[in-house]
Amino acid sequence: MAVVDAPALVEFEASPRAGGWLRRLELAVPAAVLVLVAAACFAGPLVLPVPPPIGGSVLESYLDAFSPGHLLGTDPNGNDILSRILHGGRSSLIVAVSVNLLGLVAGGTLGALSGYLGGAVDTVIMRVLDVLIAFPSLVLTLAVAQSLGASQTNTILALAFFSIPAFARISRAATLRLREQPFMAAAQLCGTPGWRVLLRHVGPNIAPQLITFGMLGMGIVMVIEGALSFLGLGIPPPAPSWGNMIAQGQQSLSATPMLVVWPCAALFVTVLAFNLLGETLRARWSGR
Repeated sequence: MAVVDAPALVEFEASPRAGGWLRRLELAVPAAVLVLVAAACFAGPLVLPVPPPIGGSVLESYLDAFSPGHLLGTDPNGNDILSRILHGGRSSLIVAVSVNLLGLVAGGTLGALSGYLGGAVDTVIMRVLDVLIAFPSLVLTLAVAQSLGASQTNTILALAFFSIPAFARISRAATLRLREQPFMAAAQLCGTPGWRVLLRHVGPNIAPQLITFGMLGMGIVMVIEGALSFLGLGIPPPAPSWGNMIAQGQQSLSATPMLVVWPCAALFVTVLAFNLLGETLRARWSGR
């Protein structure tokens, strides 16, 4: 009997340690991937021997991978594909971070004010946000990008505007739960000003939920930005972005499929890492 039970006992004792390693990997792997992607996109062009992303010679167009001086080959204009992927990733990351940061600050502030003050302020803010949510955001983003013109700044503004309602709703729901906590009542009874309660008590407590949603939103924004650039309404050529690189590569997809494969792979890996990191943070902060 002791011999039969021994493996189960060993497995039971080892499982927490194995689970601990697994939980660390769930957080460390996507975080490491994102650090590598960011380092490659922002520091890579400065330290790697890659040519500029534009200004290539048509005499060197459609070079194969591992050609001299062009690790991933060249595009139809003779531009280095690796250089364009690195610079395009920089553009995509700047758009994703800027959109979610603007949405977090604006939407988080509106949601916290709405949940904390309540009453007429809550009603007005939430009804305005309901109107924004009722509109098809992707269609309006396309319309705004078309009317303002294709540029990185206009893409950020258009996407950030429609990200505010989602952040505001999460912030408001978290603030409403905090209002029922004893420390909130104690702060109010002590005469603490409302702005101080929001900064010292509400903000730090709702930040984890907003950051988690922001991480998940990073991948969504990168996909939408890629779609806008693919349609010619995002970052305009010849400036590189993963979306317009895919659009450019589709014109010769049957002959040179790698022109599409490389930017698609970069976009896939980055979006997947953001989603995995956001989901892991959500599970950690929710106590799972």
